[in-house]
Amino acid sequence: MSESTHDGAVAVNPPPSPDDGLSPAELAAKHGLSVSGARPPLLAYVRQLWARRHFILAFSRAKLHAQYSQAKLGQVWQVATPLLNAAVYLLIFGYILGAKDGVPGGNKNYIPFLVIGVFLFTFTQQSVMTGVRSISSNLGLVRALHFPRASLPISFALQQLQQLLYSMIVLVVILFAFREFPTWRWLLVVPVLALQFVFNSGIALIMARLGSKTPDLAQLMPFILRTWMYASGVMFPLHYMLTHPDRLGAPEWVADVVAMNPIAVYMDLMRFCLIPDYTYDHLVPQVWLVAGGWALLFGVLGFVYFWKAEERYGRG
Repeated sequence: MSESTHDGAVAVNPPPSPDDGLSPAELAAKHGLSVSGARPPLLAYVRQLWARRHFILAFSRAKLHAQYSQAKLGQVWQVATPLLNAAVYLLIFGYILGAKDGVPGGNKNYIPFLVIGVFLFTFTQQSVMTGVRSISSNLGLVRALHFPRASLPISFALQQLQQLLYSMIVLVVILFAFREFPTWRWLLVVPVLALQFVFNSGIALIMARLGSKTPDLAQLMPFILRTWMYASGVMFPLHYMLTHPDRLGAPEWVADVVAMNPIAVYMDLMRFCLIPDYTYDHLVPQVWLVAGGWALLFGVLGFVYFWKAEERYGRG
């Protein structure tokens, strides 16, 4: 089709396009275009995450080695920090406040009992704290590269697992010093750590999403975690402290409910594995089901909750 302009030239109109009348969304769909950074379906997201497993491992190792790179003693602080915490708790709770009473097997088991508690609680505590900051502290990486954002909180939880494994070497030396030698139960350490890692990863994913929009959460978490630590029996036998008439004198069901909290479950399971005087009578009923339930609940819930906001991380 043509028409004459005011200066006598002839203008030729382009032929009608088959795309005329399509909305931008319809046009993008027709040509196979998708929104940049859009949230993929859940199974596709899992596959993307698995494909980045080497990045997750390398990132966690790099963070672990960089953590104390500026310190004179370097990586020694990986085991020195929890040991110093345990020494402080031993002085205050063990010798001043008499928290050694009620430890299965007697006071001779208090130091292994305490060190196991401090190491296991630190594992979860640091996973939560690094999870809160995992997105907000890595915005440059999040905005520059396309990768599943769940890689970050999972990497930080993996970093804490590696740090715990270094600490476990010192724990073994302590156990030998107190004449606690390997039994078949030591083999159960592996599933306990695996369950706690899944639990920690799940809670780190939840905290990562919350922390990405509310950075002040990182300032609040130390107080929440400290309360959690006192309610988990890190420094004292929880059941004895709650139910003994000379202590709090609470009913048995209160002690059972408090002992069901996930950190207390994982700590007591590890003590059961490494201290022979610990028996199933010192653990909550169906302890393995409880430990697996916490891991499954927080692992699945945390992953889905984080994935729901995948396209919003690093924006705004």
